Amino acid sequence: MSHKKFSRIHIIVMDSAGIGEAPDANHFFNHETPDIGSNTIGHISEQVGLEVPNFQKMGLGNIVPLKTVAPTESPLGYTTKLEEVSNGKDTMTGHWEIMGLDIKNPFPVYPDGFPEELLSKIEEFSGRKIIREANKPYSGTAVIDDFGERQIETGELIIYTSADPVLQIAANEEVIPLEELYKICEYAREITNVGSEWMLGRIIARPFIGKKSGEFDRTPNRRDYALEPFGKTVLNHLDNAGYLVISVGKIHDIYEGQGINKDMGHNLSDMDGVDRMLKALALPEFEEGLLFVNLVDFDAKYGHRRNPEGYRDAIQDLDERLPEIMAAMKEDDLLIITADHGNDPTFVGTDHTREYIPMVSYSRAFKEPKPLPIGHFADISATVAENFDVSKGDIGESFLEALV
Repeated sequence: MSHKKFSRIHIIVMDSAGIGEAPDANHFFNHETPDIGSNTIGHISEQVGLEVPNFQKMGLGNIVPLKTVAPTESPLGYTTKLEEVSNGKDTMTGHWEIMGLDIKNPFPVYPDGFPEELLSKIEEFSGRKIIREANKPYSGTAVIDDFGERQIETGELIIYTSADPVLQIAANEEVIPLEELYKICEYAREITNVGSEWMLGRIIARPFIGKKSGEFDRTPNRRDYALEPFGKTVLNHLDNAGYLVISVGKIHDIYEGQGINKDMGHNLSDMDGVDRMLKALALPEFEEGLLFVNLVDFDAKYGHRRNPEGYRDAIQDLDERLPEIMAAMKEDDLLIITADHGNDPTFVGTDHTREYIPMVSYSRAFKEPKPLPIGHFADISATVAENFDVSKGDIGESFLEALV
């Protein structure tokens, strides 16, 4: 393999941690309200305070003005913000673009629930009724608290969605056996695949246990049925070139395993995800390649639930772990911390918000880091591709030469 500037590159996606409205925010909505004025990190800093001394040293406050995160004259890292090209503001669109794809046709989302025709097809296949009252964007724990007892009594299916293009089916394991639930999800995947009018990013089996509301627990038997990316990503090119490509958290599901040759598993929490990342950094076989991490609690637990205090605490928890991550890096490692869309916890509605994403980088090899020009999501993968001398994706321009 050819000489490279960095032997290993590590990407952390702080799921939904946007940093200000995108230029086209007026074309994206939370129900009736355009995403104009959204700013996930900015509003957290402004409204509930954000104390992140390690991010501050890396240069987070140099990207945009943040009330409680000052800019620094001598940042440890190169920083900028990146604009989305693709027509969407969901997890899959953001991640796929980060790895070089241009998603021109957005995945459909269902803020008012799934259409009757789709539900009827699932009922006909499964022989089970669907609880219509649950058919809307719902918290996964709240939906089983609200309808779990009914599901146990009737054997009906709990089908719900979120702000992402997902269809989720919850059922008590003692009422609907796992294999039956999985078969229903496989059928739902078939009728919502590429080319379908209901093309969805993921179908998710959400089994739970328990007897009554307040005591239900979701089990580890969740299963995701995702679409494969529409084209080859930089992950594929790295894998084909023989590099180690390691995933942590939702990354494996988001890309349906394409281009990933080692998976560290799902995170029990964001801090568990950091633990898994640290284990990956210490793998003896990880001498060259890419480590790709998704931390989803920012989005799922705090963004959608419009909980700015919880979101702030989650960012601060990651900030406290940054010295551990940096200490585990080699001299010629590169760390990139970014996001995949926004989800402003102070905004109206419960949907994602169309925002720029931050790009904060760190390497011991950096000499005089400084802010970079505003770029695009896929510039990250173009940089990775140039570093490892593999083909880049459909879009993106490398900023590798600027990292000196």
